[in-house]
Amino acid sequence: MRQIPVDTSTATVMVAKTPQVKIKDRRTGEIALDAETGGKLMTVDVMFAANDEVEILSVTVPETGVSDELTMGTPVALTGLIARPWENEFNGQKRHGIAFRAVAVTSLIAGAAKAKAA
Repeated sequence: MRQIPVDTSTATVMVAKTPQVKIKDRRTGEIALDAETGGKLMTVDVMFAANDEVEILSVTVPETGVSDELTMGTPVALTGLIARPWENEFNGQKRHGIAFRAVAVTSLIAGAAKAKAA
């Protein structure tokens, strides 16, 4: 499946909703796991502002890539962000969209606080 790298260098990115465990099957409550590592996946909704446009993106991230201090409004860096087009058919209806995945979502405030302390 095609993966498209997303350049975030000129974007402003902030947490729109605190990280949540990603659910694979809402009917059973099964938690989504990373196919490679077997670790839990999280979903972080972020406000992505670039080119005079703002969107809310849901980004899937391994649990180990989510820093602890992510609250609404926290400015963040998205490491290794990719976009992946998807399409499926359910009950005869075709759906499509773009899924976003990152290696890590890291608070920029924590980084600034650590830099000042050093």
